Amino acid sequence: TTSTNTTRCRFSIVDCRLPPHEPAQEESIAIMPPKNKKKDADDADDKYMRAARFGRVKNDLKMGFVGLPNVGKSTLTNLLAGACHAEAANYPFCTIDPNMVQAIVPDQKFKYLANTWKPPSVVPASMKIVDIAGLIKGASEGAGLGNAFLSHIAAVDGIFHLVRAFDSDEVIHVDDSVDPIRDLETIQSELCLKDKETLAKVVEKEKDRIRKEKGIARSTEPPLGETFQSAYNKCLKLIESNTPVQTHEDFSMGEVDIIRDFGLITTKPQIYVVNMSKKNFMRKGSKWLPKIQTWVNEHGGGQIIPMSCEFEQELMDLQDDKDAQKAFIQQCDDEVKAMGLSGPGFAIKSVVPRLIRSGRQSLCLQSFYTAGPKEVRAWTIMKGTLAPQAAGVIHTDFERGFIKAEVANFDDFKALHNGAANMAKVKEAGKYRQEGKSYVMADGDIVVFMHNVTASKKK
Repeated sequence: TTSTNTTRCRFSIVDCRLPPHEPAQEESIAIMPPKNKKKDADDADDKYMRAARFGRVKNDLKMGFVGLPNVGKSTLTNLLAGACHAEAANYPFCTIDPNMVQAIVPDQKFKYLANTWKPPSVVPASMKIVDIAGLIKGASEGAGLGNAFLSHIAAVDGIFHLVRAFDSDEVIHVDDSVDPIRDLETIQSELCLKDKETLAKVVEKEKDRIRKEKGIARSTEPPLGETFQSAYNKCLKLIESNTPVQTHEDFSMGEVDIIRDFGLITTKPQIYVVNMSKKNFMRKGSKWLPKIQTWVNEHGGGQIIPMSCEFEQELMDLQDDKDAQKAFIQQCDDEVKAMGLSGPGFAIKSVVPRLIRSGRQSLCLQSFYTAGPKEVRAWTIMKGTLAPQAAGVIHTDFERGFIKAEVANFDDFKALHNGAANMAKVKEAGKYRQEGKSYVMADGDIVVFMHNVTASKKK
């Protein structure tokens, strides 16, 4: 039997030189060196794989927004939920519950396939995002609704750490003043304090296990395994220095396996999102960004994405009027040019698609496609998934009775299909492959799975 059902993330800190009348030393961002795209892509893959190594091996993973109250978490969650809906006319967009939404993954390859086949059913990849209520200082000890909030963070697989870098008389800051460095310290401290508490419980649990296994009295201090002890020591050192465990590179595979069972919050991949004013976002400058970059580098490093909820909300409010959206973007471009700023680095566009792609990439998720006259669909799998397990995402019978996968690379299809909604030209060029059980799925594969499942005979 053949399946004809059909599946598939960047930020750089740019030169933000200001016009002469502005204090450049206060409003500029560090300049990144020119990029080696292939090397950067390989380094990014390594970084994300390291960050995700402690996570669950599942295709249905969630990102959560973490931050103080009134920093823009709910606004940004709603913005992500409302993005890219035009790419999937019949997809059920809804809030999963009051604090969880599904964000459609922006994907030009998927869009190309949908436009090629023009099927009645189009199902894009999506990512679940949780709006976690604001933490406050003392949350690890139960302040506010701290314990409940921290349990919500523990339930997600990756973190968008949102900090506020805009002033507003209308939006009160919980600490009465805007200072993203202080806010970063507050949130990171609370997460690390909770992890320290968790580590203490983990050690006692391990000691009880060893006592029971060896028949040792409770009053006796049992010896901990060498790998467990080293994993514990490394985690404790990181947590006491207010550094997320997931940023550390020097863990052995044995230590990773043990740490995965610790249940630490700071083992989750983390992306820092900076909510700026519309004006600062447009000119790509803020006195806080270099300071935030320094803080992040001193706490294990990580990806930083500057954005503006103010700008994104204004843009989203015009989504039903494309001409009005274009006029708004043009107005913003004109304002930036009037500041004396020009060039590709100052192009005005939404950051929402990048946020969604970056969140998904941090969880090591990717897509493969199935495409046919009835449906074009993007299926989500983890990086490194083998063909039979990918088939199982469509239906468990496909994995159980897997025979082979017929695979076309998207770029080959695009270059060769000559407008036809089929693989004929791809096959003629010898670019249509048959892969077996050991094939590791690549991001963007277009696949047909061959399987055969026979019912067991009645006895």
